[in-house]
Amino acid sequence: MPSTPRRKLPIGIQTFADIIEGGYYYVDKTPHIHRLIEEGKYYFLSRPRRFGKSLLVDTLRCLFEGREPLFQGLYIHDKWDWQKHHPVIHLSFADGNLQDRAALDTHIDELLSTTAQRLDVSLDNTSIAGRFRELIQKTHERTGSRVVVLIDEYDKPLLDSIAEPSRARELRDGLRNLYSVLKDADRHLQFCLLTGVSKFSKVSLFSGLNNLQDITLTPRHATICGYTDEDIDTVFAPELPGLDRNDIRQWYNGYRWGGEEVPSVYNPFDVLLLLQDREFRPYWFETATPTFLIEVLKERGVFTPRLDRVQAKAQLLGRFDVDDMTTEGLLFQTGYLTIKKWEEPILGYHLYTLGFPNQEVETSLNELLLPALGIPDSALQEVQLGLLDVLKAHDLGRLETHLKALYAGLPHDWYRNNPIAQYEGHYASVFYSHFAALGVDVTVEDASNNGKVDMTVDFDGHLYLFEFKVVEQVPEGKALQQLKDKATPTSIAARASPST
Repeated sequence: MPSTPRRKLPIGIQTFADIIEGGYYYVDKTPHIHRLIEEGKYYFLSRPRRFGKSLLVDTLRCLFEGREPLFQGLYIHDKWDWQKHHPVIHLSFADGNLQDRAALDTHIDELLSTTAQRLDVSLDNTSIAGRFRELIQKTHERTGSRVVVLIDEYDKPLLDSIAEPSRARELRDGLRNLYSVLKDADRHLQFCLLTGVSKFSKVSLFSGLNNLQDITLTPRHATICGYTDEDIDTVFAPELPGLDRNDIRQWYNGYRWGGEEVPSVYNPFDVLLLLQDREFRPYWFETATPTFLIEVLKERGVFTPRLDRVQAKAQLLGRFDVDDMTTEGLLFQTGYLTIKKWEEPILGYHLYTLGFPNQEVETSLNELLLPALGIPDSALQEVQLGLLDVLKAHDLGRLETHLKALYAGLPHDWYRNNPIAQYEGHYASVFYSHFAALGVDVTVEDASNNGKVDMTVDFDGHLYLFEFKVVEQVPEGKALQQLKDKATPTSIAARASPST
C-alpha cells in the first residue's frame, strides 16, 4: 500500500497556483529558489525544452507577489518575509512563431502593454526599448518596491528561425534591443532571471549585460529543473507499482549539468507521461525534434559512433550564435547530449565528456539519423524489424546476409570521389546507428574520426563482436562493388558468446 495518497499528474501544467490548488504532484524546487535569491540578483538559466523552466519562472512570480498560501508546507515558507511584495514583469516568448522583426516588435509591444495595464502604469514612449525602460521605472515609482523581471523562453524567436540566418539576425537585433534595457535599470530591479534552451553569447544578445550570472553549469543548481531519483522514489512513490524501476532509470534518467558528483535528472515530461500511460516510449523526443538539427548533423558528416563519447571545452558548449554554432554546443544545449564527465586537467581549464543521457535519446536520435545516412524512410521499418528478427534467432549467417543487403541498398552517389577513410566512417555510422536505433546495448571501443571502430552488441544473452577494417583504394572501374564487399564491417565475430 502506498504511504502517501495518489494525486493528479501535472502533465503540461506550467502554472504554480494550478498545481498547488488543483491537488497535483509537485516536486519542491523552493530550496533552489531561496538560494538564488539569497546569493545574487541577475541570472541566466539554459535547459532543454519541456524541462520545467516555465513552472520555475511562475513559481518565482508567485513568491515575489507574496502569495503565501501557495507555499504552505514548502521549504521556503518559513524563510520568506511575506510582508514584502514586489511587482513582477513577466515576459514569455513561448507562444507563436514570429516570422520577422515587425512581428517580433508587435509581440513585444503587446507584452509590455498588457503588463503595464496589469501594473496600473501608463506608457508614453513609442520605441520598444523606451517602453520597457519606462515600464520598469514607473512601476518602481508607483509601488515603492523594486521590480522583478522574469523572461521565459528568451530565445524562442531566434530558434524558430535559426535555419534562416538573415531572418535570425534580424530577430536577434530586436531581442537585443529589448534586453539592453536591463543593464541600466539596476536601481529599479530586485531580481532578474532569463531562461531559454540555448546560450547565445553575451556579445551577440546581451551586449553590456555583464552582471548576468549564468547558472546553467553551476553544480549547486544542477537539479533546479527536472526530477531526481529521490524525487521519483518519494514524491511519485504511489505511481510506481507495476513499473520496473531500473527500466525507468535506463530509459529516462541521465541528464547532468555538472560532474559525476552532481545528481542526474529526468525530464519531467517523460516521467509524467510514463506514469499516466504505463508504457515506455520516447515521449520527449516525439514532441518536437527540430529538422534543423538533423540537417546540421547531415551537412557536417557527424560520425555517429562518437556521439556517446564527445569531448569539448566549456567555451565550445557555450558558443551558440546565428553564425557560429558548434556541433557539440548544439547537441548539448538542445538536450541530445549531456555531461558524462567533467575534468580540470589544467587549473581553470574545464574539459567535458558528453554522451547520450539515456536510452530514449540514443535510440530515437539514431533512428532519426538513419535516413540521413542513406536508409530511406520507406525501408526503415522493414530494415529495423529484419535486424531484430535476426538477433532473436541468433543466426550469424542471416546476420551477415542482412548487413550485406543493408549496404547494397545505400545510395551509390555517396561512394564517388571520397577518400577511403570517409567510406569507412560512413559505413561505421550506418552500422552503429542501425543497432543503436533498435535499442539494444551497444558499446563502442574506439570511436575515432576515420571510422576504425570495434563494437560490441549485447542482446538476449549473447555478445556480438564487430571489427571494422580500412582497405586499400582500388581502380575506379572496380571501386563501387569492391568497396561494398571489402569496406563493410569485415569481421563479424565468428561466434557470439553468451554473456556472463
